[in-house]
Amino acid sequence: MRKILHPGPVAPERVAAVSGSPVRLRFTLEPGCAVDEAITKGFEEAGCMGGFVFLQGGRFEPFKYVIPAASPDALHAAWYSATFEPEGAVEIVRAGAIVGFRDGKRFIHCHGIWDTAEGPRMGHMLARDTKIVDPIEVTGIGMKDAAFQAIPDAETNFTLFEPVTAPGGQAGAGGQRTLIAKVRPNEDVSVAIESICSMHGIQAANVFGIGSLNEVHFVGGSFVKSYATEVLIRRGTVARVDGQPRARLEIDVVDMDGRIFSGEILRGDNPVCVTFELVIEAIEQDAGPA
Repeated sequence: MRKILHPGPVAPERVAAVSGSPVRLRFTLEPGCAVDEAITKGFEEAGCMGGFVFLQGGRFEPFKYVIPAASPDALHAAWYSATFEPEGAVEIVRAGAIVGFRDGKRFIHCHGIWDTAEGPRMGHMLARDTKIVDPIEVTGIGMKDAAFQAIPDAETNFTLFEPVTAPGGQAGAGGQRTLIAKVRPNEDVSVAIESICSMHGIQAANVFGIGSLNEVHFVGGSFVKSYATEVLIRRGTVARVDGQPRARLEIDVVDMDGRIFSGEILRGDNPVCVTFELVIEAIEQDAGPA
């Protein structure tokens, strides 16, 4: 399987996950607010520390985003493009946002597809610089006692989200079956999700998340030849197969040329490029270790 060389020492732990108290979220992003401000308000009103929200519809202006790019130096294995700011209002086709904290403030990491005057585009939304024109209702899963915390990562030389138990919380308290998780570089994302589920006694789940993959190989043989990509899981599931959890992921992906691809990815041949951030929601209570 493909590997990408990052500048720092390889971390011994290749996946991380904590469990917490999940809350089903549904709230409205109000006009005039930046996306990060509006999502922050929704999470705070629900009493949630971190989680995932799904966005669809609405209008946004200004709307700013970046796509993956080659690194300009040896400090990182990949980087971001210059900022794109489409003219006129932009409507979100679908997008997903991981919600956590960075430098003591709420931080939104969002990937998605959006309609612009020049057609569909995909990338990494700059949530602080994107403003809401029309109200948009979002849904998701929040966690009351677990969060994503942005921490400097020696391996990649990026500051990346890490799942942590919130102050006063206890990871796994009460046998909770919803996880926030991350996968490190060069691990197959599907196999990593299965490993996380096995460690937490989960045999069936819904999977939400965003991240980056080193090329993308789809079921059926097509592939994206770009070592840096931005990815949104449009539908992710884990089901029991032969007594073991088996992941199935349908994704949207954008490459370094801005081209968009969609489909079901091939298990065992889709290594993470920089990071992959996940919320894993168990859909049945199976016996197993918490």
